[in-house]
Amino acid sequence: MKQINLALQGGGAHGAFTWGVLCRILHEDDIEIAAISGTSAGALNAAALKSGWVADGRDGAIANLSWLWEQIGHVTDPMFTPWISAASPTAELWAKALKYSPAYTAFDMTTRMFSPYIYGPAMQNPLAKIVQKFHYDAVCANDGPALHICATNVRSGKIRVFTGDEISSNVIMASACLPSLFQAVEFEDPQTGKVEAFWDGGYTGNPALYPLFASDLPDDLLIVNINPLYREELPMDSQSIENRVNEISFNSSLLRELRAIDFVKRLLADGSIKAGTMKDVLVHMIADDALMNGLNVATKTIPTAVILRRLKEAGETAADTFLKNHKKDLGKRSSVNLSAMFN
Repeated sequence: MKQINLALQGGGAHGAFTWGVLCRILHEDDIEIAAISGTSAGALNAAALKSGWVADGRDGAIANLSWLWEQIGHVTDPMFTPWISAASPTAELWAKALKYSPAYTAFDMTTRMFSPYIYGPAMQNPLAKIVQKFHYDAVCANDGPALHICATNVRSGKIRVFTGDEISSNVIMASACLPSLFQAVEFEDPQTGKVEAFWDGGYTGNPALYPLFASDLPDDLLIVNINPLYREELPMDSQSIENRVNEISFNSSLLRELRAIDFVKRLLADGSIKAGTMKDVLVHMIADDALMNGLNVATKTIPTAVILRRLKEAGETAADTFLKNHKKDLGKRSSVNLSAMFN
């Protein structure tokens, strides 16, 4: 049995790619998921997987993930549904059509001009009704993968990682709270006993890797990356510029932790520190930068059946390719060349 830890990025509706990755991995009976760290959409995927796993093992996890994304697909605003054609355009064409649609342009302009606080309690995150349906006795259970959910403390600017029975609907909503769209999620932090305000965890940990370095967890760390690390095309319109700024911001914490892993691995390799003193993490990554480069901020924000289906299929394909090429590496070596990544 091969054991792995999962690190699941946030990225709005693009998290459907992770849905596909997880479903494919769950079909591998000889791979066991020991722990998961998730942020934003990654937190939703992580909680759905954990809850389903506790209820009915791998089949339960797959079914619960499918339920989650079916619910998210129903969030789509009616203004956008007429754009869905029976011809099912490619993801890239759909992304362009959505980005330049009058409905999305109006939505984008509104979020730039007005604070979510001007709407008072009327402005509710549509994910709330979905998140509240999670079975938190299972999400917080000791059985199944250990679960870590990342959020950003608004006042301190520091990362907060919730685990075990600290996790609640408020925690998952906080992890997915984009401040340009929704009011900060406020609740009593069980760690401090004070009412704290939280924003999306992507600003400080997308996702946090360090909870997965515990000595009782396996060495293999599989990152599901949905924010492209590299874009060839220079962004020139305001939407594209903002989208790339967000991608860079949401990748920065991940890259910092990967750089730290690379540093430790080099110290272990040259004998500067004794083997066993620090964990020699084996890093793996599943991504599809080519697909994500063809999508945009509109497809992150507005979940549509066309995009969600394409993303799930792409995630399954990417995971299948990873397993064919690198399953043999699990437990033995990293499949990501960190030195090349930072040179």
